[in-house]
Amino acid sequence: MTDAQPERPRIGLSTYREEAAWGVWHQPADLLPTTYADAVVAAGGVPLLLPPIDQGGVAHAVLAALDGLVLSGGGDIDPARYGADRDPHCGPTRSDRDTWELALVRAALDRDRPVLAICRGVQVLNVALGGDIVQHLPDVVGHDEHRPVKGQMARHDVRTAEGSKLAGLLGERTTVATSHHQAVGRLGESLTPTAWTGDGTVEALEHDRAPWVVGVQWHPEAYDGAALFTGFVAACAARRLTAAAR
Repeated sequence: MTDAQPERPRIGLSTYREEAAWGVWHQPADLLPTTYADAVVAAGGVPLLLPPIDQGGVAHAVLAALDGLVLSGGGDIDPARYGADRDPHCGPTRSDRDTWELALVRAALDRDRPVLAICRGVQVLNVALGGDIVQHLPDVVGHDEHRPVKGQMARHDVRTAEGSKLAGLLGERTTVATSHHQAVGRLGESLTPTAWTGDGTVEALEHDRAPWVVGVQWHPEAYDGAALFTGFVAACAARRLTAAAR
């Protein structure tokens, strides 16, 4: 008789609440591109979708049942969340999603859960820890190569920091999928930049003290992200085994 295989880690994925249409129905729905769940499954995890819930204390209860958290991409964060006036280029914001994801990432950090924060997600991570956001990156870097066409992924190279988790998973340089007009500005507490584009834009953050918290400004679920998801899910699996052994 062979030993039982360990359970696959359970990983929460934040979702959007949007008006949607299917069949004869047109009503609010909780949505997420299938590429996120597919990437988690391919890396060995079990994806669980987390709709926005604006209720105090729920995030901690949710994280207690999870082995890791993916903060997905999406629209802009309300600048009021980081004490800034709204730039004319800032897109529509969703208070319910901001509240939920900020609570989720804080709960994940409190419980030492691995976190993979993607695009908007790295900005949520930064704001949750007291940082702020560059509201329109082209005004800073002088070009729109980070999002040349809305609704389409572009590609560009990033350089990773030596000794970082990203460098260990992706190497010194890698090509990534990009679609963003905002970026992290002032860094949140305990966050360190670990990847940059040629124009100096910070493309990734890692937490100095948490066991495994990585945020990337690009979209690893869209292209060439298997190594990053594999590293993240492995960290979630290790956390699950450690918890089971206690």
